Amino acid sequence: MPANRFNGFTDYGVGVGLRIPHYDHILNRQPVVEWFEIISENFMVDGGRPLAILDQILERYRVVQHGVSMYFGSADKLNREHLRRLKTLVRRTKTPWLSDHLCWGSVDGRYSHDLLPMPYTFEAAKVTARKIREARDFLEVPIVVENVSSYAEFHVSEMTEWAFLNEVVERADCGILLDVNNIYVSSRNHGFDPYEYLNAVPADRVAQIHIAGHSTYEKYILDTHDHPVIDPVWALYEKAIARTGNTATLLEWDQHIPSFDEVHNEALKAKRYLVSA
Repeated sequence: MPANRFNGFTDYGVGVGLRIPHYDHILNRQPVVEWFEIISENFMVDGGRPLAILDQILERYRVVQHGVSMYFGSADKLNREHLRRLKTLVRRTKTPWLSDHLCWGSVDGRYSHDLLPMPYTFEAAKVTARKIREARDFLEVPIVVENVSSYAEFHVSEMTEWAFLNEVVERADCGILLDVNNIYVSSRNHGFDPYEYLNAVPADRVAQIHIAGHSTYEKYILDTHDHPVIDPVWALYEKAIARTGNTATLLEWDQHIPSFDEVHNEALKAKRYLVSA
C-alpha cells in the first residue's frame, strides 16, 4: 500500500547517487543496493561511455532520475530540445518518477547552472506550476519538485518558502522531493524554525526524501554534499518519516567522494527510522 497518494514506492527503501568514482566497484562487486539515483543531464547524450555504463547498471538495479536544469521557476519557456532528450532517457531507464528543483537558473536562453532561490510570490507560483504541468504532460511520467537550500531572500516575497512550496504543488498537483538537509541549511541561514517548515509540508505529497551533509562557515552554512549527515538533520528526517510513512530516501554525496562502502553505509543509517513492513 502507498504511504500516501503520491508515494506508491514504499518498497524502494534507501538508495545512493550513482557517481563516476564508484562505477568500477559497482560493476565488479555488484553490491546489494535498493536503487540508484542518476543526474539526468549526465546521461542525456547520444552514446559513449555514460550510456554504456548506465545500461549495465539498468541490467541489475532500479534507477530513478533526478534533474538539475529544468528551471521550473525561470520566466523562460521550457526548453523543448531538453525535454525531448529527457523523454528519451525516461524511456530508457523506465524511471518511476522524475525529480527536479523548485528554482530558477536561466534568462533569455542563458543558463547559470545554479539552483537559484525564487521570489515567493503568487505570480511566480502560477508560472512555475504551469511549467511543471506542461513538463509532466510531455514526459508522461510523475514529476516531483525539490526544495532548494538558499542563501539570499527577496524583498518582494509574499509568503514563506514552505507556503510557496505548498502553493506550487497544489496548483501543479505534483509531488514533493523533500530535502531535509536543505530545510536545515536554509533555516540556519535565514533564522526560521526547521520544524515549522517540515510540519507545514503536505505529507500526502512527499514522494521522495533527500539527506546529505553540508559545510559550516562563520556566517552561513553551505549545502556541499561532502560530509556525513549530522544529528539535527537525522532528527528532521525522523520527523519527516513519522509524518509521511516509509518514503524512498536518497543520500547525496557529490564532493570529496569517499569509497562506495562508506557512502552506502552512511545511507543505510536511514533504515533506523523506517518502519519494517
